[in-house]
Amino acid sequence: MNEILTIFRALADPTRIRIMLLLLKMELAVGELAQILEQSQPRISRHIRILDEAGLAERRKEGSWVFLRPGQAPELDVLRRLFRAKNVVTSEQALSDQAQLSLVRKARAEMAERYFEAHAEEWDAIRSLHLPEDDVEQAMLALLKDINLGHMLDIGTGTGRMVELFGPNSEKVTALDKSPEMLRLARAKILGDKADQAELASKTELKIGDFNNLPIEDNQVDSVLLHQVLHYAQHPEAALAEVSRVLRHGGTVMIADFAPHDREELRSAHAHARLGFSDDSMKRWFADSQIDMVQSRTLDGGELTVKIWVGRKSGLSQIHTGTRTASSTNIKQKRATL
Repeated sequence: MNEILTIFRALADPTRIRIMLLLLKMELAVGELAQILEQSQPRISRHIRILDEAGLAERRKEGSWVFLRPGQAPELDVLRRLFRAKNVVTSEQALSDQAQLSLVRKARAEMAERYFEAHAEEWDAIRSLHLPEDDVEQAMLALLKDINLGHMLDIGTGTGRMVELFGPNSEKVTALDKSPEMLRLARAKILGDKADQAELASKTELKIGDFNNLPIEDNQVDSVLLHQVLHYAQHPEAALAEVSRVLRHGGTVMIADFAPHDREELRSAHAHARLGFSDDSMKRWFADSQIDMVQSRTLDGGELTVKIWVGRKSGLSQIHTGTRTASSTNIKQKRATL
């Protein structure tokens, strides 16, 4: 009874109802809520505290920003149905807040575009050294074609491309990055307002964190992706031990990175701690982390060779048969026909 009374008291204010209507549409920063509702941040924070205490909303710190999302109160399922009522969503206040929410989404997209433009030359310089991203992505998709990704963890999500690629085939997605700026870019890209993004956004959680100390309890995820991330690790074996810790028995890990190379400028100009990885090193680190190496692929054709390693926290020797993904031979043959 006390819990229900707390919820009713929390909703006994027009501003807090407006906040809940907005949070049920998308995760928002405190500053963004203040902008939409045209109220001061301290006032918004007081309303958020009340909603948080009732379990209707929860706060999450990301760098210097604080983000809000729906809480864990089971009564939220009932509220969602109430808030979808036509007389609620078409009210003058709700339509006005929706218009302001669209401006916030637009501002996020413009911020992301400015960042991409500022860093396009840097990223293009690295991309020019290896195969086109589409070739690598198709190889990754083929390797995980028959895998139940379940709760997927994308470590070093960056712009969120792996979430876009594999998220639709996952039940839940946790996207992790140590950079608040990169998480804001991923948020703008993944949690947009396009119709086909709604389902992906609803099951995706963006979190700040580092691969050396994953902010996840033991045995919580079914699949882990590290796409062009491990070369930033000073101690890759420690990062893989963390992956194994959070991975359930039978879970799958996929790593896409470079084979050993001598492009020293990637260390000095782009902070790469490791200039690629050998199969022997990866097998040893997998074994030390109680992960079986079940497949690997070599994708060459550029100055840098891309490697993909797939492991499973079990004793199985292979993931699937009968599906041959893109290899260096396949890609060379394909290009020869163009």
